[in-house]
Amino acid sequence: MVIVAFLLVSPSSEVINAWNLMIEFQLVSRNYKMTGMSSAEWQQYHVFLHRGSSHMATATITGIFKPRENTPLSTRTHEAQAERKGRVSRERGIVMGGSMAGLVTARILSDHYSEVIVVEQDAFGPFGEHRRGVPQSRFPHGVLASGLHTLEGFFPGLTQEAVNRGAPLIDRIRDAHWCFPKGEHARFESGFLELLLSRPLLEGLVRERVRRLTNVQFREGCQVIGLLTTSDSRRVTGIRTNAAELAADLVVDATGRGSRSPTWLEAMGYGRPAEEKIEVNRAISARRFRRSPDHLDGALFVAIPATPATGKGGIMVAQEGNSWIVAVNACCGATVPTELGAFIDFTRTLPVPYIYDVISQAEPIGEAHATRFPANVRRRYESMKRFPEGYLVLGDAICSFNPVYGQGMSVAALEAAALNRLLGRGSTDLAHRFFRQIADIVDIPWSIAAGNDLRMSRAVGSETPRARFFNWYMTKLHSAARHDPSLVLAFQKVSNLQASPSSLLTPGVIMRVFLAVPVQSAVRRTSKSFARGLSTLAEVVRASFT
Repeated sequence: MVIVAFLLVSPSSEVINAWNLMIEFQLVSRNYKMTGMSSAEWQQYHVFLHRGSSHMATATITGIFKPRENTPLSTRTHEAQAERKGRVSRERGIVMGGSMAGLVTARILSDHYSEVIVVEQDAFGPFGEHRRGVPQSRFPHGVLASGLHTLEGFFPGLTQEAVNRGAPLIDRIRDAHWCFPKGEHARFESGFLELLLSRPLLEGLVRERVRRLTNVQFREGCQVIGLLTTSDSRRVTGIRTNAAELAADLVVDATGRGSRSPTWLEAMGYGRPAEEKIEVNRAISARRFRRSPDHLDGALFVAIPATPATGKGGIMVAQEGNSWIVAVNACCGATVPTELGAFIDFTRTLPVPYIYDVISQAEPIGEAHATRFPANVRRRYESMKRFPEGYLVLGDAICSFNPVYGQGMSVAALEAAALNRLLGRGSTDLAHRFFRQIADIVDIPWSIAAGNDLRMSRAVGSETPRARFFNWYMTKLHSAARHDPSLVLAFQKVSNLQASPSSLLTPGVIMRVFLAVPVQSAVRRTSKSFARGLSTLAEVVRASFT
């Protein structure tokens, strides 16, 4: 066996010890807990995810996402009902921010509070229009499998309605080209679903559903100036806007990356949350093109991640209206073109020609849009020793991810599901319980975004030995995934936020990764990258068990 050969030819007992420890280097996956499902419900959903369907992209969704009788949003628990009757007031909840995180949070609060007010500084335009306050809406969007199931639980029939409006529902493996430096992942029927649609369509559908709730109202064009508190600042009692003061029993900050919660908390005497930042200074440019059925032989998604060697990547995603949305990106201060000819030429420099082959012949739609993403930012509210009652922070206001990974909306949905469960158990010590729980939810997408961005040679941050090993190991896994469907599935579970990255270090996955290495390579262990990987591996595993 390759592993036996590796151990026999390796002169280092440290390497052998590292290998033995790596087999034990596993963390328990928290995947089903993140969705808000019980373990039995998760097992049932897991079977659905992997059963596959040759007509998945066009099949009727009714019956696939079947609302459960015990859905968290259908009933309140006895504890919550008791609070409504007098122990803790639940008369009014306020959500600051009317984007996706805010809308989903309003849906949750509508089942626990008599009245919910969504305060948004923008004015909502007609259905399907881009909003000034959501500049990222002009770039590719998708809803991962974990987020899709969670949103469907909040809004039954949402997926079918999106499909009826032209949004493609794809098999994330069969219908996609995942292109990595060592080659393209194997494609096959998997049952991993992803909904591809524009941000205005998704947000419009969700906002329409929330507007129908009789106990929810919207205050548009309303700017929040500050918080109302008790005299000792122990509890937030409402908000102060440019129009009026609004009292509330719970205020949730879902205002996104520009959240002013750290400043307000500091002024109240609580201090600011610790902040982690990984600067990437990534430039992104996007354009739309007309989509034809013969493009890519029917594939509907192309991902070409940036690498340390090139620092640039691209993605092409099918959307409603028979269109493609194409985004190219470059990190570390580099620029990307917006002019049509230069944009197309840029895609020609990517490692594989899928995107260039399509858009060099396709009809462009509209103008280009460009942005620059400065840094991944995570605010560690769970580490604060004191926090005011009646106040929470959610979504990008807690953790803002590099948008090229497409995690934000799904993470916000999972956080809202966590809030729903916690409200069902009562409001006592709600903030600390909430922040502790969502820290587990954020850990997985943060490790993905942070780990990948730290691979970029000029990214500003401290790449830990754990991260160095994991990035080295992932290059081996992606190479083996060219021919091994089991490794593709393992990777997609992590990408879909259904499993921890540590699940890629189980003995079964490790065996498949190293068995895929040619025997000749297993005997020739002179490459610097391999030696560096083994050295880091020994360091990581030893540190993890001390």
